[in-house]
Amino acid sequence: MKVFDTDHPFFRPLWIRLAVCAVAGGWAIFEFYTGATVWGLIFAAFFALSVWGFFVNFNPREPD
Repeated sequence: MKVFDTDHPFFRPLWIRLAVCAVAGGWAIFEFYTGATVWGLIFAAFFALSVWGFFVNFNPREPD
């Protein structure tokens, strides 16, 4: 089951994939820093899912 479609053509440019991962990872660090452990874990999981989907298992579709 996919939470979001990492193979969508919107995510083809590398800078967009890096930005999504950076925002998720940065937000997880911020939440851990402020003591919100549950939200930190949620954003850390989203960061891990993004890295997996965008860099390990990335297979972009060809434009129509």
